[in-house]
Amino acid sequence: MVDVMPVYPGGDTALLRYIADSTHYPKDAKTQNIQGKVIVRFIVNAKGSVEDVSVLKGISPTLDAESVRVVKTLPKFTAGLLAGKRVPVWYMIPIQFSLK
Repeated sequence: MVDVMPVYPGGDTALLRYIADSTHYPKDAKTQNIQGKVIVRFIVNAKGSVEDVSVLKGISPTLDAESVRVVKTLPKFTAGLLAGKRVPVWYMIPIQFSLK
């Protein structure tokens, strides 16, 4: 447990917007009509950088890989705090893939 969770620049809304704008639906997943939610886990380290990105719940190899790719491009967060010190914190985010 931390006293203060990491914060993405601009907050959660900006984080979701960044992910939506940066995610590209892989062609093979489109043609196979693969949809669903990928849950990605990563660490926001003491410097605010993203590391140790992994998929907790995947739906297909290409959608999982695209989710990891996007998360690895995230700009720095404000690091989490414990007793006033910056500490690494696990963070999870769902990435929804849906065709219209």
